[in-house]
Amino acid sequence: MACLRPPHAIPRCRHLLSSKGSSRLLHLHPKNLQKLPTDLPPSITLVELPLPRVHGLPDSAESTAELPTNKVPYLKKAYDMLEPAVDEFLQRSGVDWIIHDFASHWLPQCFFSFLGPPSVLIDGPSRRPEDFTVIPEWIDYPSKVRFRLHEIVTHQDCMDTGASDFQRFEESIRGSKSVAVRSCSEFEADPLRLLQKLYGKPVVPVGLLPPRHKCGRGDERWVELKRWLDDKKEKSVFYVGLGTEVNISREMMPELAAGIEKSGLPFVWVVGQRPGPEIIPPGFESRVSGRGYLWMGWAPQAEILAHAAVGGFVTHCGWSSAIEALGRGRPLILFSGANSDQGLMARLLEERGVGFEVLRDELNGSFSSDSVAETIRRVMVEPEGEEVRAKAWTMRDIFGNFELQNEYLEKLPPQIMLA
Repeated sequence: MACLRPPHAIPRCRHLLSSKGSSRLLHLHPKNLQKLPTDLPPSITLVELPLPRVHGLPDSAESTAELPTNKVPYLKKAYDMLEPAVDEFLQRSGVDWIIHDFASHWLPQCFFSFLGPPSVLIDGPSRRPEDFTVIPEWIDYPSKVRFRLHEIVTHQDCMDTGASDFQRFEESIRGSKSVAVRSCSEFEADPLRLLQKLYGKPVVPVGLLPPRHKCGRGDERWVELKRWLDDKKEKSVFYVGLGTEVNISREMMPELAAGIEKSGLPFVWVVGQRPGPEIIPPGFESRVSGRGYLWMGWAPQAEILAHAAVGGFVTHCGWSSAIEALGRGRPLILFSGANSDQGLMARLLEERGVGFEVLRDELNGSFSSDSVAETIRRVMVEPEGEEVRAKAWTMRDIFGNFELQNEYLEKLPPQIMLA
């Protein structure tokens, strides 16, 4: 059973294995084991498999978030070298079913509607980058979702020549009895229908799996930020959170900062580990003092998005972040990175009427501070953004509806559970 994110997404590298009434979460990155909740049920056992070392891969790196794009192929090679350890684990663990993603193409010996059927994926490496910038012929419903040229060219840098991402998807789909998708028919009815037609096997939406909001635990930094937000008007602040894997060049970082500044609106900007505080333009913090709040490192995104003062979200278009934001009815300023599915997600979300995308150059992905500022204002305050704001607010009934989304898990077909 291949377990995927929505029909326009690329999942992360991990597996969930269930065995006769108990569960084993096989997480392949020991570092990430330390970040899991401490209140997991006793039916879940965590199994650590150390990542093999590969020449060219930094010793401490165990996830794509820790690597520049051109180093990602080494991580995929190391991941493939886990096959013997996973095989040994499976032989002695007695698991009944396996949920996995595209990276472990060797496990069964799914992207979804845009990438097409498995037969097309085989030819993926031989296709020109330009071939991905048009609407595929197999898309049988109205859509403008496509890649930009710069997104494909950039993604090629992180593919392993020994086993391309296309090959990984193709082998994962062919070797699986069914495909599970983190989506729901209320939001993606046509892509889900098409996937089943393309794959020729059950395609099962498991719901959006929205995270439940937990109140802050008194973290001093969050308490300070909350106090700052409490003084702002309702829906007046936009939140900037670009995830852990968006790599903004030193040349473009000043444009992003200038666009945020030019918007003239109050904001919270979470500057992650990748950009680094050293490349925030000199004088920026003093110029936006009082209007802007900079947060360095990991931030409590769920709490920020839930605050009444937040009225929009500058997002890298990761699916989990979109789910969190739309669950709170926040309209989106779509600032997609060039990683994996983010460009497709930006076009999908704009097509669904819940955000506007920041205009970029088709060939090199560059953008101007004016395009950033204009898009922020369109979403937040301009009259032309009224429909987007209204549509995003109605999305709470889907993305924030825990009862609806849990029904997908509760009603998984028996044949899937026994696959």
